[in-house]
Amino acid sequence: MSALATLSLAALALPAALLGAAHMSTRRLARGAEELVPPVGQFHQTPHGRIHYVEMGPKDAQTLVLIHGLSGQLQHFTYALADRLAGDFHVIALDRPGCGYSTRNSDTLARLPSQAAMIQEFLDAKGIEAPVLVGHSLGGAVSLAMALATPDKIRGLALLAPLTHPSEGGADVFKGLIVNSPMMRRLMANTVAVPAAKKTADAVLTQVFAPETCPEDFLDRAGGALGLRPQSFVAASADATLLYPTITEQAARYARDLRTPGAVLFGAEDPLLSAEENGRAMEAFGLGCRIVPSLGHMLPITQPALCEEFIRATVASLPK
Repeated sequence: MSALATLSLAALALPAALLGAAHMSTRRLARGAEELVPPVGQFHQTPHGRIHYVEMGPKDAQTLVLIHGLSGQLQHFTYALADRLAGDFHVIALDRPGCGYSTRNSDTLARLPSQAAMIQEFLDAKGIEAPVLVGHSLGGAVSLAMALATPDKIRGLALLAPLTHPSEGGADVFKGLIVNSPMMRRLMANTVAVPAAKKTADAVLTQVFAPETCPEDFLDRAGGALGLRPQSFVAASADATLLYPTITEQAARYARDLRTPGAVLFGAEDPLLSAEENGRAMEAFGLGCRIVPSLGHMLPITQPALCEEFIRATVASLPK
């Protein structure tokens, strides 16, 4: 049983006074997180929730849509990568539905096709045509879902350490997010999950960034503190819990339906996703894969120059 699952059972048995104390601690941590990392962009309301996004660069240039991964936010891209691209590209970095300062009206909208549809609704409303999607980690899975759903609207894919296939075991660091009951998900979010995340943050970030190093300013400049809020746990838990069976169904469609060109970049020492299973495997479906020795999973933060070069090369290789 995972640590958070154990905590959820413990929460049910706690006296009301202790639950109240845990709730107050959670509220304090959440307020502190939002003071440290306030909204930095604009908001767009869709029928299914609100999208928070940052827009940079010339609007008449090729649009790049930057889509972050599990438990992330758009600052994973604005930390070091977006500015490097905005001189020559029209860049939109967004908080995925439910993440950061974006919202979604239901946990069921965490499913990959639903996230893809919501982001596409946002792009359509803004009049964005033929973007190149830059998806990191779970954002790569969402990018692929968009390419499968609306191939005529997506010009290309530049995927950074993307989740592309189901994994039998999954990353241990995220197993505590699997909570099947929406009610239990919210009980945990408002009591034990956020204080537990605060206590384990250093160890988790060390594992997520390995073999590279988590930067000291990750909590503020990269927005990591926003994970210390109830809504962030709810969103990440729904993302992780509802990932299956949609990623299995999605992967089964690549051979038949994936027609969008592009490429994949992976670190060979990625501790969360197999570079072979999620990167090299995509070569069979027309996406070239580059695997770089000695690098890990958090490439947009740790390797912005490499990511910039990869994205530029990928865009240059796309059909006109």
